[in-house]
Amino acid sequence: MQSNWLTYALISTLLWGVWGAFTGLPSQHGFPDTLIYVVWALTMIPPALIVLARVGWRVQRDRRSIVLGLAVGLLGAGGQMLLFRAVQLGPAYLIFPIVSLSPAITIALSFGLLGERTGKLGVAGIALALCSLPLFDLQLGQAGEGLGLWFVLALIVMAAWGLQAYFIKLANVGTSAESIFFYMTVGGLACVPAALWLTDFSQPIHWGWSGPGLAAATQVLNAVGALMLVYAFRYGKALVVSPLVNAGAPLLTAVLSMALSGAMPAGTKLLGVALALLAALLLALQPETPSSSSSQPVQGDAA
Repeated sequence: MQSNWLTYALISTLLWGVWGAFTGLPSQHGFPDTLIYVVWALTMIPPALIVLARVGWRVQRDRRSIVLGLAVGLLGAGGQMLLFRAVQLGPAYLIFPIVSLSPAITIALSFGLLGERTGKLGVAGIALALCSLPLFDLQLGQAGEGLGLWFVLALIVMAAWGLQAYFIKLANVGTSAESIFFYMTVGGLACVPAALWLTDFSQPIHWGWSGPGLAAATQVLNAVGALMLVYAFRYGKALVVSPLVNAGAPLLTAVLSMALSGAMPAGTKLLGVALALLAALLLALQPETPSSSSSQPVQGDAA
């Protein structure tokens, strides 16, 4: 099972890469981002039911599983809620590069607290991945912006998503992947009222197929990608899986966007694509090394 981590990570990367290329379309058609979040939370339900059915509807209900599982779900969903507010207050071209550094939190915690280690190729891949992530959204030459609440919120989102990935790995020691994803789904649904509250229903909202329908079609890729990520963290090291997926998905998104628009990225984005490609290659080629956090899969995991 240990060798399966790369397969799950690559599937997650593929799904999130395709999702990233199309996820902005519903909002362009007049369907608010907050309602897209609601659709995403609902699309988490089918994959959660499918994997639970495969293991006989067994959900672990011990305190550790519940606390860590809900922490994973609420950190991810809560971070998204704060990101909505940050983008309202500050410049997206600065916010997203900050948030993209969340794998640095995961790597530091996994290295320091879980004792995870990797070889020279892995270290080089991690460094290149961290360098590439901000470049996908960084826009040079923009007018200066004073630091404000948006900056604090961006840092909180970065920390929340970095902690989320760490807790996924931590929860996988003793809790089945299916139970983790179930509690992730519960956490996501718990934030739906907040998303509805943040939605400005006084503005025109497009309710046609290109709004909620297209959102559902794209967000199901996001949901299944999250499920694959849980399995990738189960069998692989967090300090390798996190940068691989977080660099690989924007890389694929950029390639698809280039193919659809017929335009080549320029400046920092092109450099980000090159670094992410090299990082993904190095991380995939790094042989597995022993880790003090290694664990046996809990009975009931999907094969």
